[in-house]
Amino acid sequence: MPLPYIITSSILSADFACLSDQIAQAERAGIDWIHIDVMDGQFVPNLTMGPFIVETCRRISKLPLDVHLMVETPERLYADFARAGASLLYTHIETCPHIYRSIQHIHEVGCKAGVVLNPGTPAAAVEAVLPIVDVVLAMTVNPGFSGQEFIPGVISKITQIRHMLDEVNPKAMIAVDGGINNETLPPTLQAGAQIFIAATAIYKHPKGIAAGVHELRSLLPV
Repeated sequence: MPLPYIITSSILSADFACLSDQIAQAERAGIDWIHIDVMDGQFVPNLTMGPFIVETCRRISKLPLDVHLMVETPERLYADFARAGASLLYTHIETCPHIYRSIQHIHEVGCKAGVVLNPGTPAAAVEAVLPIVDVVLAMTVNPGFSGQEFIPGVISKITQIRHMLDEVNPKAMIAVDGGINNETLPPTLQAGAQIFIAATAIYKHPKGIAAGVHELRSLLPV
């Protein structure tokens, strides 16, 4: 059976003055998940959301919450975000010297586990944990801020990861994050991505949130 295609809306670009309404609009338009970016101002040059935002999103929506931990020593936070309502936790290979244990820990707290690679990190860096991950997230921008320009060089890495997963864990999915819009989604889809994390393309779409979601959905196979 073919893997599903997922659109997850990153609230990093949402208007937090009316977050509940923004999420509700995206949900009505047909998003599959809600994506929450957690940044500590150390691993990446930005400071954003903690578990309380996940708790808030869980009250607002019943959709799965995928949480991207762009932080140093993320293992100290897995249990907190799981209790807050996270469905899937992404952890960076660059911050986890004991990545196998980190993935196991995420599963132990009751969440799906994703491993993340920055644009400059080779696919081979995550080879050891591919048999036990649920998702591999290939960053298509440098992590830290929404609205950045897509890095085309990551496309070949997506294809490489898909080939590696097909050998050891074909049920695992590939996510892409950064600069995903109507122009960049098709090449990542063709390369093997199934989960598309979009922020600006949804919450800053000139015709509104629903139009942004529908535009991305129209690019996916039915």
